[in-house]
Amino acid sequence: MSEFSERVAVVTGGGSGIGKAVARALAEAGAAVGVVDWNGASAEAVASDLRARGHRATAAVADVADETAVATAFAAITSAFGEIDILFNNAGIDNAVPLVDMSAAVWDEMVRVNMRSLFVCTKAVLPAMKRKRWGRIINTASQNGYKGAPDMVHYCATKAGVLGFTRALAYEVIGDNITVNAIAPGPIDTPIKDTLPPEWVAAKVAGTPIKRFGTVGEVAPAVVLLASDAGAYFVGACLNMNGGDHMA
Repeated sequence: MSEFSERVAVVTGGGSGIGKAVARALAEAGAAVGVVDWNGASAEAVASDLRARGHRATAAVADVADETAVATAFAAITSAFGEIDILFNNAGIDNAVPLVDMSAAVWDEMVRVNMRSLFVCTKAVLPAMKRKRWGRIINTASQNGYKGAPDMVHYCATKAGVLGFTRALAYEVIGDNITVNAIAPGPIDTPIKDTLPPEWVAAKVAGTPIKRFGTVGEVAPAVVLLASDAGAYFVGACLNMNGGDHMA
């Protein structure tokens, strides 16, 4: 029996990209998976595919920065499988805008989706994790949270915030046997890439030592490790899979 067979995992932004790959990896490891996404059709497509493969999965629609929507979605997952043991805070957005041209609305939406969602989703699962004295919280940061990037002040600021959130919360909850860690992917071939200017993408490939974007399959194993019993000694850590874009 897999160690994950008794675990319930939630993957936000699970309808595509890294979230979709991680949802599948966790399901294949034996966990029951709640696929949460703002796009209900995408979330259901992922969950349906997992069920067709013999795994336990359900879909839920939520704006992950909205407390009421998250409470409803997580309650549905808990009703289906039991209390949530593993939370992968993955939902996020990205775009490229020079600061001088950036509206307050663009800035605020980046912060709302990339940072407020961590607060909302994590706060929703912590009471049960603390009561059970076991939990795994994994957050998606970015190598740009370390190094920065032109035309992405808002994005880089939020991803640096993810790292700070991860480290601070790790101190708060490790006494309850809850680990909080992060991953910091480099340029990954996901639907977000298609929203970026082609010239920006070309420059990123040229400037990355490995000379290519990574795949979602090269990210998912790190999340499974951090969610596992073998990952228990990772506390406030960040695993960087970035093709050498930032070496730390």
